[in-house]
Amino acid sequence: MTVAAPVQHTAVQLTGADRLELNRHKPTPQPGPTQILARVECVGLCFSDMKLLHQFQGHPRKSPVLAHLADDVLRGIPSYVPDHQPTVPGHEAVLRVMAIGNQVRSVTVGGRYLVQADFRDLKTANSNGAFGYNFEGGLQQYVLLDERVTVAANGDSYLLPVPNDRSASQLALVEPWACVEDAFRTVERRTLKPGGSVLLAGMPGDLRGFDASASGQRRWLQVPGMASVKMPTGFTSVTLAEVAARSIDDLIYVGADPTALEALFPLVANHGLVVIATAGEKFGRAVTAPIGRVHYGNIRIVATTTERPADALAAIPATGELRPGDHVNVVGAGGPMGVMAMVRAIASSRVGALVEGGVRNVERATALRDRVTPFATARDVRVRLFNPEVDPPQGAVDYCFLMAPVIELVQHAVRDAAVRGIINVFAGISAETPVPVDLDAVAAKQLYFIGTSGSTMEDMRVVLGKVIDDSLDTNLSVGAVTGMAGAIDGLNAVKNRTIAGKIVVYPQLGDFPLLELEELTVRYPTLKPLLINGCWSKAAEEALLLLAGGGA
Repeated sequence: MTVAAPVQHTAVQLTGADRLELNRHKPTPQPGPTQILARVECVGLCFSDMKLLHQFQGHPRKSPVLAHLADDVLRGIPSYVPDHQPTVPGHEAVLRVMAIGNQVRSVTVGGRYLVQADFRDLKTANSNGAFGYNFEGGLQQYVLLDERVTVAANGDSYLLPVPNDRSASQLALVEPWACVEDAFRTVERRTLKPGGSVLLAGMPGDLRGFDASASGQRRWLQVPGMASVKMPTGFTSVTLAEVAARSIDDLIYVGADPTALEALFPLVANHGLVVIATAGEKFGRAVTAPIGRVHYGNIRIVATTTERPADALAAIPATGELRPGDHVNVVGAGGPMGVMAMVRAIASSRVGALVEGGVRNVERATALRDRVTPFATARDVRVRLFNPEVDPPQGAVDYCFLMAPVIELVQHAVRDAAVRGIINVFAGISAETPVPVDLDAVAAKQLYFIGTSGSTMEDMRVVLGKVIDDSLDTNLSVGAVTGMAGAIDGLNAVKNRTIAGKIVVYPQLGDFPLLELEELTVRYPTLKPLLINGCWSKAAEEALLLLAGGGA
């Protein structure tokens, strides 16, 4: 089945590291038997796109797919572009299906779908295949997908049906909002991993309440320079050289030797847990910790000043959700994802709770205040925006949402934290970047480092449900709009952080330039009364598409 599409269309192509090109003559493919041709209604620009732009074929999601589909199948999919092949970025997209092959069963022509970009069955060497990375994404007017990619091994589709009565921008922004949702909804592991590998290192400590019997592999490492002690029952003695990097699911360290602990951190596997019991000792200096891997590798770090690892485990929260009465500080609240974190924190807070946002830029602070104040007032939640270069948070912080990838801000978060505080590392600090952390303060306060990257289909369903029942308007985060002609300018604005709020691209607008909302309403005065409290809306989107000739 087919709906007419042009022979050629316009696309933004990434042809090499930091090499973006606007291709106005990209051939529009015809779908094969298992393929889907869709028109891109809207795509959001994301800071994650910057990592792909800089790394190109070095990005873990640009490398070849190694699982789920055979190489000969993948080579037959025109939109599969691993390694050095040019790709089309853009993973926050809503699509309208134009044509399908005769074997396609998961979508219908004319149907509207939201893309879950993370194709988790299609494993690469260090990540997953993804829409907008090793599969062409949404920064083009038409995109080709293959049902063998978009339907997971369990039969679930990565294309989520969405209603026609919501704006394209609202739907496209479900994906980044789902990433924030995932950061709150994550369920934490509070015990050793059943069947996993545990490494106990340092002093013997007090192992009461610490049950390693369900672990698949129990090893004991005597830290060099420490007095010889009796090996715990049920453990096998090993040396540091005998333990492979990223092979330990649970690292239990008793002591306070910073050099010894720094040598142990690389042994921790993704999704691993680091439990530190300082036994009353002090590290005496900042310890270089893998904070970037809290975000990218889903590792967790928790500590106590006692000699009982069980005391540290007891400080782990059940989930990443706010606890009743938490005082929240969103660090880097003025950026696009910071706006989302502020709104989600306000929505999750009790009446009278305080949600703060650190914003250095005055214009961004004003834009953020305009967006969140009506929402906070309706919920009777206190909001305070402040310049962290001048003022501190208003008291000890129970929940710090770290939205800026700056290592000094990790140190500030530890300093400002309350006892049993949670530090949510949302910002993408590189996994290879050394981050000095005051683990003495972490242990004294029993802080917990938590972090997530990306989202699941369930997260997207949750956010979509909130959009449909009008309990969340994702348009609150929109700061600028553009057609294809301004998409590269938009990516540069994301890179340089020059626009507060999300930038949404309407590919069918063609030559329409990048305009912030204020400038847009000056150029098109009839759009201004269609905004809601100064924020983007479905009515404004429809009017813009008609005014600029990009309507369906």
